[in-house]
Formats: sequence, C-alpha cells, structure tokens
Amino acid sequence: MKRFLGGSAVAIALCLVSTSAYAGSSAALLKRLHDKGILSDEDYSELLKEDTEQAQNAVTAPPPAPVQAPATGGGRIIKATDSGIGFEVGGATIKFSGSVNGFYVSDNGQTPGANTTVVGGVTNVGNSTSAVRNGLLPGFFKIDVTTTQGGWDVGAHFGMYPGINSAAWGTLGANNGGQPTALATAGIDFRQTYLTVARKGFGELKIGRDVGLFGQDAILNDITLLTPGTPGSNIAPSNTTLGRIGVGYIYTDFQPQITYTTPSFMGLKASVGVFQPLASLTGPTESNTQPGFQARIAYDTKLGGVGLHSWVSGITQKHDILGGGSYVGRGIDFGSKATVGPVSVLGYYYTAKGLGTTVLNLFDTDGNGNTRGSEGYYFQAVLNHGKWTLAGSYGASLLHFADASDAVSNPTLVRRNESEVGQVRYGLTSWVTLIGEYTHSHSVAHNNNSASSNTVAVGGILFF
Repeated sequence: MKRFLGGSAVAIALCLVSTSAYAGSSAALLKRLHDKGILSDEDYSELLKEDTEQAQNAVTAPPPAPVQAPATGGGRIIKATDSGIGFEVGGATIKFSGSVNGFYVSDNGQTPGANTTVVGGVTNVGNSTSAVRNGLLPGFFKIDVTTTQGGWDVGAHFGMYPGINSAAWGTLGANNGGQPTALATAGIDFRQTYLTVARKGFGELKIGRDVGLFGQDAILNDITLLTPGTPGSNIAPSNTTLGRIGVGYIYTDFQPQITYTTPSFMGLKASVGVFQPLASLTGPTESNTQPGFQARIAYDTKLGGVGLHSWVSGITQKHDILGGGSYVGRGIDFGSKATVGPVSVLGYYYTAKGLGTTVLNLFDTDGNGNTRGSEGYYFQAVLNHGKWTLAGSYGASLLHFADASDAVSNPTLVRRNESEVGQVRYGLTSWVTLIGEYTHSHSVAHNNNSASSNTVAVGGILFF
C-alpha cells in the first residue's frame, strides 16, 4: 500500500512539475511530500532537479500553444465545483455537505410524586441531570452525485446521521435510548438514500428514503432544529433531543417513498407521494396491505418588502388490524413564515385523527383500534443583528380520548405537552454558530397529573 501511495504521489508530482513554470511553488510541494515520507530521497532529488531545469528553460522558451479543451464526456478531467465542497469528474458532480454539533445540557426535572405520572409526557421527572449530547439534529454527512443524461438531470443522494452519544441498540435502531458506559459506540442513522430524476418543465421524481411531506415545513423552520429544545431523556442521551417535536408538531420522519414535485409556477409548487405504510407504535397489531399517501403545496413570494413562505400538507393511511377491523389515520397542517429585513415571524397549526402525537402513530388509537384526535400549534419570532440572533417560540400538542371507555382505561394519558424556548446565537464564522438556550417544558395528563422541567443548553453547531 505504501508503495502504491508513493507511486501515485510521484505521478502527481511529475504532472505538477511538468506544467509549472515556477520552481518555487512546485519545489515547496515536493518538499512537503518528501517531509511526510511519501517521496523517497532519490525521487525527491530527481524531481527537484527536473523542476529547476524546467523553470530555467521557461525564461527563454516561447509561450506554449493554447491547449484545446477535451471533448465533453471524456471523463479524464477533474475540477472543483463552482460552489460547495466537491468536484466534477466524468460528467458528474460530486458534492459533500455535513454538520457537527454538541451541547452541555442541564435539565432540572420536577420531583417525582403520585401526581407527576403523565403517559406520553415529554417532561423529565426526577433529579437534575447533566449531559454532553447532540441537539435535535445529530451530526450528518451527505453525498450527492448528480449529472445530466439524455436531457434529464439525475442524482443519487445519501445521508448518514451519526450521534456523539453511545446508542443502546433495540427496536428503534440508533434512535433507541442512549448507553452512557465505557466501550459503547455511537450509532449511525442512515436516514437518506434516494434517487432523483428531473427536467425543466417536468418537475422532479424522487424514489427512495427521505423526509416526509406532512410536517416537513414545521420542523425545517423550527428554531430548535439547531438546538436541544425539550431534551427528552437526559440521563442516558440518545442521538437526538425532541426540540419542539411533540410540543407543537408531529415529527415528519424519514420514510420510503415515491414522490413527484411539480415545477415552480410563479412561486407555487406541489408534491404528492406514495409511502410505505407505518404500523401503530401503541395500538393493536396490524397487517397493512395499502400504502400511505402524503401531499404538500408550498408558495413563496415577496410582497413589497415582505418575504412570505406558506404551506399546507396532508397525510392519510388505512390501518388493517390483525384479526379484523381497520381505521384510517389522517392529518392536515398549514403555516406561514413572514420575513421583513432582520425580523421573521411564523405561525403553524395541525389537526389529525388516528395519527397520534409526537411521532407518527404514537397513541393514535386505544387498545381496540378506536382513533384518537390530536392537534397542535407553535409561534416563533427571530431577530437578526449582525452576527447575533435572538429567537423565541411557544407551542403545544394536544391529544384527545377516543371515547368515554378510553378515558376510564387511560386517565394518566397525556392531554397537553407545551414549551417555551428562548435562544441567543452568535455566528463565530460562516461555518460555526455558538448557541445558548433556555427551555421550559410542561406536560399535563387528562386526570390533571402534571410535571415541568427547566433546561439550559450551551454549545455550538457547524455546517459545511
């Protein structure tokens, strides 16, 4: 392997030497390769001699004839992309993007008691806990390979999402609770693997695993996407916190899908997709035979000095209960974000039946498959001033009983999860943002049991 690397380095060095008219720049490169042990003493001396001789000859030699560009599709030229981190090779563009974050999170939960049990509550109950952990986003590393073939823009997309905390592997994979012990390892949540086919006037077809349509805008515009928000378990941290998931909206999730998106028509875009059906997490055992369906319409415009992003999305899926019976889970959400100069404000609302709360199909029905209703909302405001950003939000998610029998059987079921969030951010560099955040979370059961917690988080997030 070392011989192979050394031979490759010599080949690269020869190429650079043969195309350079200045001994200083290429000589410095050769010295670095020699110092790192990639070039042997013999190779270094020989290449340095050739470099010096070529530089001397270049003083009196006539200018070289212009080199004709290679034919399109030759596949031999590698060059940097115009933007982002990546390169073009063989007619394809390969781009890399990623993020890393970490926070010190101190969560002060309410003292446990007979009246603090809230099934489905997002609030931690117990003594104060501290953790060094990811926020709502784990880290991620994305690779996008795109090209144009036969007039079509095609692409392959992969997204890996590793956390910094050790994972306790189980039914939810890397999203299980954490395992804060020695010799444990972090988990990788491979959320994205999909292809795209697009063409001007046609729109885009997506096939694979990616973010859903219902609830997509709710999380992508949420200020806690960059921070912990409501932490969830803090004594054994998993890959992510809750942010505002379950305290304002249902998590869209990353799902297998075939989705078509129209071209933009004066700022208006529509998407519709067929999705892998999801089984209930808490209801009766299912044997689903029909897919789920989701749709989204988004509109972007500018009215005077006001930028406006508005959306509406929906979801529906039939659930077949093993042994007989069925129910339909459905929901709709809508929201709008207005931006004026350094200020942006957002309002969001969702309503659902048989969809549950916090994540898709959690507490969506009672034990007999009778559907529960749910709804939620959040409001937020952001002020940017130079490198500083001040942001705040309030939101809540509500879950209703299926019927009177459900109320008798499940009195401690969550009725309302809510939180208030305040943030201050500082853009240290174009890649790195430092963040401080305070979150107050509150959960209330249908029998009025309740619990609260106060969370302080300090850390940073990097994007490239």
